[in-house]
Formats: sequence, structure tokens, C-alpha cells
Amino acid sequence: MIIDLRTITQESRVSEVLDEDWWSKGAQDDTILSLDKPLRISVQVSKVADKYVLNGDISGGLQVTCDRCLGAYHWDLESTFHMSLVVHATGPDEVELELLEEDMEVDFIDRETIDLDAIIREQVFLALPMKNICRESCLGLCPVCGANLNEGPCSCKKESGHPAFSKLKNLKIEGESG
Repeated sequence: MIIDLRTITQESRVSEVLDEDWWSKGAQDDTILSLDKPLRISVQVSKVADKYVLNGDISGGLQVTCDRCLGAYHWDLESTFHMSLVVHATGPDEVELELLEEDMEVDFIDRETIDLDAIIREQVFLALPMKNICRESCLGLCPVCGANLNEGPCSCKKESGHPAFSKLKNLKIEGESG
């Protein structure tokens, strides 16, 4: 959905419900598999001096890949976001300037239109936890054969000790019998 910022005089509210087929998996995206509940979006767009301020809420459900066992599981999404946008004027006599501390909280845009779908997609990724774990007791995958240990034990031969010290088992010490 494209929003023309020139039509925003004071404040405008956009509410959408995005169906499960809205999400398209990107080439680099292996974390979010799909939506399993519609995304409900409410965004308030305000003009404050030369900035546009976006305050939004997103809720819905995602099918996410577990980082331990690589299985899919449901994750409830509840997120709020706040963005400030400034239209970056480009011209032939443009000088490169150093950004100030307050500029770090502002996104610069080239046109006076924004793609709300791209912003929503970005906010969904930002709302994800650092590690996606299907459940706290997830055992993950066997490091040898790759079997999902949540489904049962694997048939790999378990060696005791750290693999970096495995060569020390064959070490013969002088004067020691055996």
C-alpha cells in the first residue's frame, strides 16, 4: 500500500488486515515461513514540522523456523513501532554532511510517497526475538547425524569428552604400563 505524504496535513490513520497470502518469502528469508493468522495493522501518520511521524501497531500470527531443531512453530506477533521520516532533498549542489545524534532516529526518504508494505515487513522482522526457539525444552539436532532429538534419541555412537581432546586418548606416557 502506497501512502502519498503530500496528502497528510495534520494526521491520518490507516488500518488494514493483511491475509495469510500477503507474505511472500524472500530469497534470504529462512526464518519466517508464512503467516498463519492475518496481520492487523493500525498506523497513525502525522506531519510535525518537516517530518512525518508514524506510530503503529501490528498483531497476528507467524509460522517461524526454530533455530535449534529447524522445525516450524506458531509465534504470536504483538508489536508497536515509532518512525520519523524526512524527505531528503537531492540536488546538483548537494553537500555531504555529517549526521547528528538526533538524525540517527530519523529515516530519510527520497520521495513523498512511502510503501507501507515494506515498512510493515521490516517491522515484522524487527519484532522477532534474537533466537527463535519452539519451546524452552527443545533439544535441537544431533551434531553428528542431524536427527531431531525432540522426536527421540538418535543411533549415533556417543563419545565422552570434548572432540578436541580425542587424540589424547591414544597418547602413551613414558614409564606407564598399559
